[in-house]
Amino acid sequence: MSLADFWFVVIAFLFVGYFFLEGFDFGVGALLPVIGRDDVDRRVMINTIGPVWDANEVWVVVAGAGMFAAFPYWYATLFSGFYLPLLLILVALIGRGVAFEYRGKVDSPAWRRRWDAVIVVGSVVPALLWGVAFANIVRGVPINARGDFTGNLLTLLNPYALLGGLVTVGLFLTHGALFLALKTLGPIRDRARAVARGVGAGAAVVSVAFLVWTEVSYGNGWSTALAVLAAAALLTALVANARDREMLAFAGTGAAIALAVTALFVALYPNVLPSTTNPAYTLTVARASSTPYTLKVMTWVAVIFAPFVLLYEGWSYWVFRKRIGRELIPTAVPHGAGPAPIRPDATSDADAGRPGLPAQPSPPAGPGRTGS
Repeated sequence: MSLADFWFVVIAFLFVGYFFLEGFDFGVGALLPVIGRDDVDRRVMINTIGPVWDANEVWVVVAGAGMFAAFPYWYATLFSGFYLPLLLILVALIGRGVAFEYRGKVDSPAWRRRWDAVIVVGSVVPALLWGVAFANIVRGVPINARGDFTGNLLTLLNPYALLGGLVTVGLFLTHGALFLALKTLGPIRDRARAVARGVGAGAAVVSVAFLVWTEVSYGNGWSTALAVLAAAALLTALVANARDREMLAFAGTGAAIALAVTALFVALYPNVLPSTTNPAYTLTVARASSTPYTLKVMTWVAVIFAPFVLLYEGWSYWVFRKRIGRELIPTAVPHGAGPAPIRPDATSDADAGRPGLPAQPSPPAGPGRTGS
C-alpha cells in the first residue's frame, strides 16, 4: 500500500468516525421538539450530548485538514464545486453551536424556543447535505481537463443525491433516538424507543433502496458485501430496539452507518472524484495526492498524536456514561429566594454554561437589582 492509499484510508476512517459520532447528536438535535414535551425534557436531551457534541465535530475538521494536505487537487475541486452546500453546512453548524451555549442565558420561553429552532435546523441541514455531498462524490460530477467543476447547484440536486440525503437524515434520526433511549430515564426513554421504531422502519426502506442503486450503478464485490452487512446491522438494531435491548440497538445503527460509509469509499476507490464529463478527467488517488515527502511527514505526525486524541475522547465518553432524567435537572429559582439545592449526582447542564459544570442559580435580588 502506498502512502497515498494509506491516507485515503485515513480520510475514510475520519468520515466514518464523524458520521457515527455526529450522527447521533444530529439526531438528538433534530428530535428536540418531537421527544421533548417541555423545556425540562429538552434540557435533558441537550445534556445527553452536551459534553461531547463539540468533540464530535473535530473529526470533520481533521478530515478536511487531512484532505487539504494529502489530496490538494481533490480538496480544491470538491470545495470549489460544492461551495454552496458546504457553506450551508458550516453556517448550520455554527448556529447550532451558538444555540447550545445561548439557549439558557435568558429566562424566557420565547428565547429558548428560538434557539431550539436553530438547533433543529442546524441538525437537519447538515444531516441532509452530507448525504447529498457523498452521493455526488460516488456518482461523479462534471469536471473538465483542468480539474475544475463545471456544473451548478442543480447538478448536485439529482435524484440519486437527494435519496442519499434522505438516507443520512433517516439513519441519524434513528441513531439519535436510540442514543437518547440509552442515555435517559423515564418517559423520555420510552418516547425515544417509540420514535426509533417508527423512524427506523422508514430509514431502512430508503437505505436499502440507496444501497441497491449504489451497488448496481457504481459498486464492486467488496462494496456490495459491506452494503449487505450494513443492511443486516440496521435490521439487528430495529429488532433489538423492539426487545428493549438499547445498547445492542445503538451499536446496530452505529455499525450500519459505519459500514454504509465504508461501502461508499470502497465503491469510490481508486478514484476520489469521478468526472461525468470524460473518464480521463477523473481525479484518482494517485493523481490527486501530495508529494511522497509531504505524505511521509503527515504520517509521522498522525502516528504520534492520533492516539492521544482518541484516548481523550474515549475518556470523555466514559466520564459522562451515566443516564440522566428530569429529576436530575436543577429547577429555576426566583430572584431573592436564595440558591437552589443542587443534587450531588446531577450531571452537566449544557444550558447553564460549559458541559461538565452544574447549573448556576440566579443571583438574589438586592439593592439596585430588580427581580424578573
